[in-house]
Amino acid sequence: MTGKECVAIASDTRLGAQAQTVSCDFRKVFKIDDKLFVGLAGLATDVTTLENTLKFRRSLYELREERSMTPKVFSNVLSNLLYEKRFGPYFIEPIVAGLDDTNKPFLSGMDLIGAPVYTDDFVVSGTATANMYGMCETLYQKDMEPEELFETISQALLASVDRDALSGWGAEVHIITKEGVTSRQLKGRMD
Repeated sequence: MTGKECVAIASDTRLGAQAQTVSCDFRKVFKIDDKLFVGLAGLATDVTTLENTLKFRRSLYELREERSMTPKVFSNVLSNLLYEKRFGPYFIEPIVAGLDDTNKPFLSGMDLIGAPVYTDDFVVSGTATANMYGMCETLYQKDMEPEELFETISQALLASVDRDALSGWGAEVHIITKEGVTSRQLKGRMD
């Protein structure tokens, strides 16, 4: 979700095998750079594999180009990586969130073969997608300050996962601003 010179990315922390909960502290959002995060909703083994592959590709890019990746470039690298595996895809729906060189918020989402969608308000993925769309459309406002953005994305996420049996059990929220990143853990229903 975007704000005024800030962007937020959040996820729940549940790892499950269908209706069985395996863990309630599984990370799905990863820091790629100081102003760039990626969220990976999907199969746990693919989340771990893709996290390591993306960090490797980012390091390789920085060695070759002698500069850091912008969110747009990272989104294109991720899209190409997913499209390469289209016949045996990673079961992942990634979201890229970050600030570009002018501190303008960047958001993109993709399907499992890397077809990107770019937006300037919010993007959702995962098992609670339908619930999240409704909550985000209701609560989102343009040009929110970081604290207001945190409150909005937290309320949208917690209200949505409370209505979905396959997600929840806590959440993590990251607010990316030009000053830095603020990360917070949220407690959710555990029933």
